Amino acid sequence: MTAAFMDLVDVTIVNIAIPSIQRDAGASFSQIQWMTAGYALAFAAGLITGGRLGDIHGRKRLFLIGVAGFTLASALCGFAANPEMLVASRILQGGMAAMMVPQVLSIVHATFPAHERGKVFGMFGAIVGLGAVSGPLLGALLTEWNLFGLEWRPIFLINLPVGIAALLLGRRYISESKAPHALRLDLVGVTLVTLGLLMLLYPLTRGRELGWPLWGYGSMAGSLVAFGTLVVYERRKAARDGSPLIEPSLFAVKSFAAGIAVQTVFGVALGIFFLVWTLYMQVGLGWTPLHAGLTGVPFSISVSVAAGVSVQKLVPRFGRKVLQAGALLMGLGVLIYIWESDRYGLAIASWQMALPLVVMGAGMGLIVAPLTDAVLSEVPREHAGSASGLINTVQQMGNALGLGLVSVVFYGVVDDRTTASRIGPAFVNGFQHALLWVAAVMAVIFLLMSALPKRPAQHLEAGGAEAGGADAPLPVPEGEPELVH
Repeated sequence: MTAAFMDLVDVTIVNIAIPSIQRDAGASFSQIQWMTAGYALAFAAGLITGGRLGDIHGRKRLFLIGVAGFTLASALCGFAANPEMLVASRILQGGMAAMMVPQVLSIVHATFPAHERGKVFGMFGAIVGLGAVSGPLLGALLTEWNLFGLEWRPIFLINLPVGIAALLLGRRYISESKAPHALRLDLVGVTLVTLGLLMLLYPLTRGRELGWPLWGYGSMAGSLVAFGTLVVYERRKAARDGSPLIEPSLFAVKSFAAGIAVQTVFGVALGIFFLVWTLYMQVGLGWTPLHAGLTGVPFSISVSVAAGVSVQKLVPRFGRKVLQAGALLMGLGVLIYIWESDRYGLAIASWQMALPLVVMGAGMGLIVAPLTDAVLSEVPREHAGSASGLINTVQQMGNALGLGLVSVVFYGVVDDRTTASRIGPAFVNGFQHALLWVAAVMAVIFLLMSALPKRPAQHLEAGGAEAGGADAPLPVPEGEPELVH
């Protein structure tokens, strides 16, 4: 949980400090882009490989390597002598996060019996909510305090004590686990996944800055060819020696396939909302980073509370209806936000935003923790790392796609030539337009959720993993093909 929180905070904390980095380090706009995009690209490209390496060499071992590398990269970021070193350190940080993050879910999946995992995923959902909003708030505080005259550097250096604590405690308390059968790293699969993700995500992260060149569209189309080749190759690899990077049999499990689709589209909604929300408050309304960060506190609390309640109390009783209720609640919160933004305009206050943020946060909390549980509940333990890496990867892909769509759904409404006096109204209008898209995406998510199992696997049968111990086969819903361990 400590490592998951550290990664989530790091993803969001940098955005708040960008003006300070530009001013103090003399970074160009392109370098600033790469401080965020470089991390995201290295992170997304390495997630599936990191998960599979955990299956092969031990999840605890890869987790500790990832935490140590992430902590070292944070120190290099904090002591960066120039923008070039900062960009390189951020790319290293993303790569180390790709080693660390997939092990979090797979260690939970391999360590806890089915009847206990719900509570743990509830805690995980609470951490997700806390990390999503505390990052900007923490970044704002550390930047404004200017500790020891270090300007923006403490946003990276704060990871050092946290990382060292995670390393020491992880070494002592985490149990080692790996796939029961010997697996080998699929280097061709690694190459195809990395190539496909880079061809898709690079044009999305740089497209607007470069004016959406033709080669960008060609690259994104080419990524589909790379992914298609990957599917064909992985099927042959699985049949030949049983060591594919992505286990094709995972997609025979309906809950996993449906959950991956929901996770991807949900990532799109979050990618659009969080960036547009930040721009709306800090540029459109002219609020300080601290003001904007404090405004998000009700959202964070709401996500954390709802995540805990959903897994422990609601899902065992109502099943997937809880996730569908979450999608409807998030959509409702978005519509309330649009109405309030239109009614109050530039005079809107933080307390007036509390209602839509609490409703949206409750909806998000009802989704994030049960969704992870639903996606992994029927996955065989030997493929936990690969499945966990894939879950994180598709969410990152969805986020990147959402960030790319901001150019269309937000900047498509805000004219680049808008005068200073019209910036506020233009950003309010762009915010409302973008949120309509988010509401539409939540409706799509609601429909996709109908393909999820009505109940999580561990609640379907009285026996199963609970009765058989850690290595017993997980219960399989009626009509689903049973995966061979």
